[in-house]
Order: sequence, then C-alpha cells, then structure tokens
Amino acid sequence: MADKTPLFDAHVAAGGKMVDFAGWMMPVNYGSQIEEHTAVRSDAGMFDVSHMTIVDIDGPDAEDFLRKVIANDVTTLAEYQALYGAALNAHGGILDDLIVYRLPKGFRVVVNASTREKMLDWFDAQAMTNMRIEHKPQIMLAVQGPEAINKLLAATDLPELSIKPFFAAAHGDWLIGRTGYTGEDGVEVMLPVEQGLALWQSLLAAGVKPAGLGARDTLRLEAGLNLYGQDMSEATSPYVSNIGWTVAWEPADRGFIGRHALQDVRLAPTHKLTGIILGDKGVLRHDQSVVTDAGPGVVTSGTYSPTMQRSIGLVRVPAQAGDDCSVDIRGSLKKARLVKPPFVRKGKILAN
Repeated sequence: MADKTPLFDAHVAAGGKMVDFAGWMMPVNYGSQIEEHTAVRSDAGMFDVSHMTIVDIDGPDAEDFLRKVIANDVTTLAEYQALYGAALNAHGGILDDLIVYRLPKGFRVVVNASTREKMLDWFDAQAMTNMRIEHKPQIMLAVQGPEAINKLLAATDLPELSIKPFFAAAHGDWLIGRTGYTGEDGVEVMLPVEQGLALWQSLLAAGVKPAGLGARDTLRLEAGLNLYGQDMSEATSPYVSNIGWTVAWEPADRGFIGRHALQDVRLAPTHKLTGIILGDKGVLRHDQSVVTDAGPGVVTSGTYSPTMQRSIGLVRVPAQAGDDCSVDIRGSLKKARLVKPPFVRKGKILAN
C-alpha cells in the first residue's frame, strides 16, 4: 500500500487527484495541470515534495564520507551553501542525483523518493567509523515562481530572504534552500510536520496555487532538468546524462566511487543527452525511437510544453548526431530537431 505524506488530507481538501508515485499517494493535479503550470511560470505555485528523502550526516568523518560517495566535491561548500551532484556505482552509473547542504554541524542530503531504500542502504554500507547518518522525515514544500519569495514572506513571519541561488538559510527549525525543479525562482522549505501543515494553509491564504506532479513534470522538462529513472539511471554515466559538469576531478587524489570507470568515458562519450523539439504534429513520449544521421537514439522524457505550445523532450542520441532527426510515433516518422536545453528559463523561451 502506498505511503501518504503528512499533507495528504490537505491535498484531498484542495481537490487533488491522488495517484501512486514511487510508492507515495501524491496529487497529479488539482483540476487543471495547465493552470498550475502557468501559475508557476507567471506568479507562484507550491508542491508537496515531502516524499523526498532527507538525510542528515554529521561527525568527524562526514565530509570524507561524502567526498567518497558523491562525484562532486563537498569541500567547496560554504556554510548553508548547496551543491548538486550524483552518487555513482563502481561502474560510473548513476545511483541517484541529489542535493547536499553544508550545515553548521554537518551536512544535509536530499535524495529522490524512488531511491529512498537503495540510498539509505548504500550510505550505511559505505559509512565510516566516526559519523552518524539520520533519516529525518519532515514536510518539504517547494514554493516556485517569480512571486514565490514575496508570497512566502507574506504568509510567514520570516525576515527578508536575500538568499543567493544554491544557498540556504535557517529559521528556527526550518531550512530554506534557494533551489527548485521548475526553472523559476523560488525556495524549497524543510520543516517539522506541524509547522509544515500550518505553512501550507498560510501559503494557500496568501494566494499560492497548489500544483501537482503533472505540472512539476512539464515545468522540469521545459527547464531541461533530468528525472531519475528516465533520463539517467545506474546504466548511464554523468557524461551521457548531461550532468558531466557535476563530476569534480580535482584534487586528483580524491578517490570517489566510480572515478576509475569514468576516466576514459569522459574524454569521448559515445552518446549525449540533449533536447528535442517536434516539428510535426504529435506528442513526444518516453521510449520512442529517434533516427539521427549518426545512428539510433531514444526519447527519455517527452511532453507537450504549455509555455511553448509545442512537443518537447529529452533524448539520448549518438554523440555525433546532427540537429535534424526523426521520431517514430506510432509507426510514423515525425520530423524533429535537436536543441540544447533548457527550453524555458524564468518564463523566457530559449529554444524554438
């Protein structure tokens, strides 16, 4: 039976259509996915992301542990700064993508809902002697959009938030990160359950629109952001998943897991993950075949873009593929074009 976040009843009360997502009952929409998408692009929307896995790691060995299990390097982090990275297996495949925050007395790691048990077991298996790993269930709300911070301030007694992107701030028991999955400004707030329930209601009263999984997917795809399990997995390396930039090769003596396997592939990856825009009528969907001048590829994620009013997606194709390509949609080859993501960022269309 699927789990429920502490906000389950609030979703139902707001008209949320609940579906099973990665073992959690989550709202796919509250009546109109398009309205929710548009609210985030033009004003402010909020997502319940409490199904994500929050892990606090502290102790003398915490930093060395994270330098081993994450391909990016946490030593670069200032206090309350965040870092995006990937945990790799010994073959250089992506176990999960995650965000790490440096806190005054340790670190906080946020991993995906679908990888919860795998990553908790992985962390335990790699743990060092003088450290502590604590799974910390809380409410986590993503408040996103050009008016997100203004409306968050209007809904709370928070002081003015002057947080740079990929930094965070503490407010009592709250951790507020200037992060998100939509391509818009905004924050992700982690806080105790009772306070999170109250914050949801305060944000509703301040005019922040609840948004579900459907809008979250169209927004993240317009922003060119990967979804774990579709656009990357244990079978793909960062260099064929458009996140090679997250691998920190210096210092040369940092032996992160997967480093040896990536030594050769980073110099000449055989494939690339990039964007695609459909020229003909149709809708791009996961696992459709792509025909390029350099060989076959595949659609890893696809959707109809409400902002662009066109079908867009992410595709994994041969590294040398040219821009013009075709997609097999129900047995018919449709013309398409490869483009560098993102498609939309902060309300502005970047690819057409």
